[in-house]
Amino acid sequence: MDFAFYVFVILLFIAVVLCIEGGYLWWNSYHGASAKRIDSRIRALSAGGQVGEETLSILKKRLLSESPRMQRWLMSLPRVTLLDRWLQQSGSNWSIGQLLGYSLSVVLLALATGPWLPVPALVVVAGALLFGAMPLLHIASLRRKRLKRLEEQLPDAVDMISRALRAGHAFAGALSMVGQELNAPMGPEFRTTFEEINYGVSLEDALTNLAMRVPVNDLRYFVTAVLVQRESGGNLAEILDTIGNLVRDRLKLYGKIRVLSAEGRLSAWILGLLPFVTAGLILVLNPGFMKVLWEDPIGVKTLWVALGMMISGVFWMRKIIRIHV
Repeated sequence: MDFAFYVFVILLFIAVVLCIEGGYLWWNSYHGASAKRIDSRIRALSAGGQVGEETLSILKKRLLSESPRMQRWLMSLPRVTLLDRWLQQSGSNWSIGQLLGYSLSVVLLALATGPWLPVPALVVVAGALLFGAMPLLHIASLRRKRLKRLEEQLPDAVDMISRALRAGHAFAGALSMVGQELNAPMGPEFRTTFEEINYGVSLEDALTNLAMRVPVNDLRYFVTAVLVQRESGGNLAEILDTIGNLVRDRLKLYGKIRVLSAEGRLSAWILGLLPFVTAGLILVLNPGFMKVLWEDPIGVKTLWVALGMMISGVFWMRKIIRIHV
């Protein structure tokens, strides 16, 4: 009896250990570091890879959503690949299904809190839609910051490739050096290009994929210069030195312009947010004072005219302070 009990305890212990090990292996296969690297690579291929239509559709189905029904619905949407590429350019780990889910959650939360506010239903719906765009604005902010960082790192990458070519390395080897030496986000992009070449993708297609993944004009000039040099010949190292110097000079000029236009940008933010902040404070302190804007017909017309003038003024100020270099 005692022997059977000890055997049972040992077998139970082994079963618990095996269950824990199996759970760990399952979690690591879906959420571990290796799984994240594979997911990142698949995202890069779906966003910028020049592969066949059938293969690309399989990759997108694995990326858009984990729900089969959501996958089929998202695949029926037009230009869904552009949104997928936009997410990949932001460096975010979100999928399209997650982005839409977060937006819908914010909208529902805003609609649920709307009845507690002393505002009409139309304003609540408009506010809910505005708050629903917050995840999209967050992704847009991440994308803008990442592209700016890529643009700042481009001169160093071009100079490193130029020095590697002068040292006798092949162009693909120079891309590998940039991928290993530079920090994110520029390093991983060049590393992906180098690995695509190793996997058998032609240099032209690999550089085209790089230009699609990184929509920076200076990088497209770099890609164009390399492809033209391969067709017509010439000293690629000197060409890259010229591109690097031009990019640096342009970034310096752009920095000076941002300093000179800082006052205008601050004024635009203050003038654009001040009416809404003031209206919100008045609505909290004295709700009856603001009801005339949506209860009286003249107040409604005044509100629409004010909103139209504010929107046109914001766009006009934005056009003035945005100077393209």
